[in-house]
Amino acid sequence: MKAKPFAITLDVGSSLLNKTGSWRTERPVYLDRIPPCNNACPAGENIQHWLYLAEEGRYEDAWRQIMEDNPFPAVMGRVCYMPCEKACNRGQLDESVGINSVERFLGDQALMYQWKVEPAPDTGKKVMIVGSGPGGLSAAYHLRRFGHQVTIFEADAKPGGLIRYGIPKYRMPREKLNGEIRRIEEMGVEIRCNTRIDDILEARDQGGFDALVLALGAPSPRSATIPQEGEEVVVLNALDVLREVELEEPTAMRGHVVVQGGGNTAMDVARSAVRLGCPAVTVLVRRDRSDMTAHPMEIHEAIEEGIEIKPLRVIQKIDGKTLTLEKNLIGADSRPMATGELEIMEADVVVQAMGQVVEEELLSQLPGLEIREGVVMIDRHMMSGAVGVFCLGDMIPSARTVTVAIGQGKKTARNVDAWLAGTDYEAAPKHEVAGFEMLNTWYYTDAPRTVRPMLDLMRRQSGFAEVVGNLNEENAKFEARRCLSCGNCFECDNCYGICPDNAITKLGPGKRFEFKYDYCKGCGMCAAECPCGAIRMEPEEI
Repeated sequence: MKAKPFAITLDVGSSLLNKTGSWRTERPVYLDRIPPCNNACPAGENIQHWLYLAEEGRYEDAWRQIMEDNPFPAVMGRVCYMPCEKACNRGQLDESVGINSVERFLGDQALMYQWKVEPAPDTGKKVMIVGSGPGGLSAAYHLRRFGHQVTIFEADAKPGGLIRYGIPKYRMPREKLNGEIRRIEEMGVEIRCNTRIDDILEARDQGGFDALVLALGAPSPRSATIPQEGEEVVVLNALDVLREVELEEPTAMRGHVVVQGGGNTAMDVARSAVRLGCPAVTVLVRRDRSDMTAHPMEIHEAIEEGIEIKPLRVIQKIDGKTLTLEKNLIGADSRPMATGELEIMEADVVVQAMGQVVEEELLSQLPGLEIREGVVMIDRHMMSGAVGVFCLGDMIPSARTVTVAIGQGKKTARNVDAWLAGTDYEAAPKHEVAGFEMLNTWYYTDAPRTVRPMLDLMRRQSGFAEVVGNLNEENAKFEARRCLSCGNCFECDNCYGICPDNAITKLGPGKRFEFKYDYCKGCGMCAAECPCGAIRMEPEEI
């Protein structure tokens, strides 16, 4: 019998029996990495997911995704200092995604269309929260979502804490704050204002509460004792000034106002002084300008509004209307050091914005609770040394921002919920962060960042109208589309098209792909050509 050419001796389909996967030393694996924006968000938002929903025009779905973690998107879109944007990988390609702008747009959409959140069925458990700042309100929101009955006790006439009484209206319009607080109340959270609690444990027991959350903030201002001759210069503290501005009460702000401090509160006081008509405003900072704790945006806008910032200066004494300042220099340990070199400055008002500490007298009644360096010590479950007493916000060791407090409110609620059930809450382990080096940026086109409109300078200096404007629907959607989807497959088909072995199967929209390892030789082309870093090559098990 005459032999046939080799190419036609194989039966139809027999080439599929040649399982070339046996040659492989590495295998590709689909995985979900954490986008750096998600990883950096103190509130724990799934930013990448809600940006994806927003770019599809599914605004309510995007808002509801935010509300899984943060009940204040309209607030956060105005006062958050955007650690997510600092971490955004796109910032190394052109400019970071305007995450904060899109969140603000979604928050305002929810207020416009009155979207609601429904609580879970009632559990019968009652939780008492003292303090209605961002941390206390966030904890109340999440506890109500779990189905617990929540009552907040607030000493002030209105809820909101330092969002209301510490952030001026030009940054945080009150109708937005009120709208997002009202939504929490409509879920069934009771807020009792003008109700100061003098005996915390007695109030808890009389109310029949099963758990206690303290969100008292740090209301006692730190101050430096400045030797003063005469009474020509009025010395104030920043929180009192900002409260008077909020309540539209007469303030002592006049003439040349000098603000002592380098944080965001100092910027808020200085910029409020401009709006109150003070002709000259100076901020004295003990540290170098580059070490100021105020957000760069706040500093930039303050300078635009005519505020002078003098770094490395400390007030030594006040004599009549004359301030004697001592100059500092930065020492070898990067800390400011006194030089003995003096200069003088004329002033009418000095405002100290040097931070705050907790109200220790109120907390001293709680057995086991420990206060160290002005803050309350807690364990990893947000519980203080007093059993069943959870603490959060500015009263515990942490960064003092609205975003951090909101994230702590969620974490506290989860721990309280577990404690009420007799268990401990354990957070799920985090995945690997998708770094810029894991992306293939060749596939992404340049897209300039959408800039939010700003109020003109004259109007900014003459009143408390909101400074920063909003995106419209068109550019909010465009900004969401700038997201690179770092670390998570968005089904671009690159891996499917590039595979030389046809070893990848499409599973259908939203289901991604599957590797056929029998035929994958482990060449790694899929991982190399994945734009978003959703494929990793792993050593083959022997």
